[in-house]
Amino acid sequence: MLFPRLLLCLGVWALCGSAKPTERKERVVREAPLSTREHDDAQSFDYDHDAFLGAEEAKSFDQLTPEESKERLGKIVGKIDEDGDGFVTVEELKAWIKFAQKRWIYEDVERQWKGHDLNEDGLVSWEEYKNATYGYIL
Repeated sequence: MLFPRLLLCLGVWALCGSAKPTERKERVVREAPLSTREHDDAQSFDYDHDAFLGAEEAKSFDQLTPEESKERLGKIVGKIDEDGDGFVTVEELKAWIKFAQKRWIYEDVERQWKGHDLNEDGLVSWEEYKNATYGYIL
């Protein structure tokens, strides 16, 4: 009588010990998002404009006519084509998008810094930070 119970317990223990849920692995390597806008090619190109041009430049493009947009994009393509061969490679396009992202980040940091540096001395003291961040609460 002891042997069947022991065998049953051992079997249950073995099943529980080996029943490990599989880890969900992404098929796509995720990096930082290129834009804060929703990505939906069928409805809007805002996401792509933000990623390609940067947020501020994309806002100015939204105000242009289609002809002006094409003209300005033509000028930008000249900047993207680093080797001047008349073609934009995947590497050149990736480098441009990273450049646009970094430019936006640096501009945003500058804007945030100016918002926190209340006495405009180039430094942000703890008091300035508290006032700029929590001033409406305190």
